[in-house]
Amino acid sequence: MVVLTKPVIDHFPIVKNSCKAPSFFNSVPVIDLSKPDSKNLIIKACEEFGFFKVVNHDVPMEFISKLESEAIKFFSSPLSEKLKAGPADPFGYGNKKIGQNGDVGWVEYILVSTNSEFNYQKFASILGVNPEKIRAEVNDYVSAVKKMACDILEMLAEGLKIHPRNVFSKLLMDEKSDSVFRLNHYPPCPEIEGFNGKNLIGFGEHTDPQILSVLRSNNTSGLQILLKNGHWISVPPDQNSFFINVGDSLQVMTNGRFNSVKHRVLANSVKSRLSMIYFGGPPLSEKIAPLPSLMQGKDSLYKEFTWFEYKKSAYKTRLADNRLVLFEKNL
Repeated sequence: MVVLTKPVIDHFPIVKNSCKAPSFFNSVPVIDLSKPDSKNLIIKACEEFGFFKVVNHDVPMEFISKLESEAIKFFSSPLSEKLKAGPADPFGYGNKKIGQNGDVGWVEYILVSTNSEFNYQKFASILGVNPEKIRAEVNDYVSAVKKMACDILEMLAEGLKIHPRNVFSKLLMDEKSDSVFRLNHYPPCPEIEGFNGKNLIGFGEHTDPQILSVLRSNNTSGLQILLKNGHWISVPPDQNSFFINVGDSLQVMTNGRFNSVKHRVLANSVKSRLSMIYFGGPPLSEKIAPLPSLMQGKDSLYKEFTWFEYKKSAYKTRLADNRLVLFEKNL
């Protein structure tokens, strides 16, 4: 197992643990995509949590297991080999450093564009890693997950009584969609045992700037979401299901009816955590603003902006910053 170097552990963010043993939040909304009432439950979950779990999805388990196998093979390689696929610019391999503005975490990752023209040759010189095999596994997985994300977005539109029903999903289906895919590996950190009720941050608190994020992880805990009452709660892991995050762009398009969920990942002292996240984004030129059909005489809470403008602004911020505040109207 690959372990990130110990001497730098003092430089990683620490948070207090509210309880000795992990306390799981068992009220995460669970949406059965095969049930006819799922669209109304999705609306409720987006309003209350900005987060929910989906079961009975159509993503083949074979796609998940094959990609996970490739990811484990890559992350098990010596650091000197993995660094050949870096630095993340923003795409490629990254280790500890998250973004360009000083954020760090107990994590290593691969970030790739879902664009069909993305070049996987960064992985070509890594011993035992076949870049075309990684491309094929990522493409199969992302295609299936994107279809599920679009189905969910169309259920959302139906539940909100918006026409046409592809008002959100067409942004992900557009050939110019600026979507990305991320594999995160959180190595175990045995030193946590001596932290006296404190936790090491694997990935710091943040919201996702895109429209919708689709997360799948192995059965190692670590994911937490922030409730509206200000409490952080741990989400029970489930390797056979997916977790959906409302992103900042969807919050704006619904004029704040849905809230993008703030979330983070804590490191584990014993087991490694592997997660794969599809971030569904619109084309760079797409204008993001509250949908007129949802306004019903209400004032818009946000200025109109393009996805490119928001993305450019987000890259200048720290993880925990409220990125939307710069685009809010002063009512």
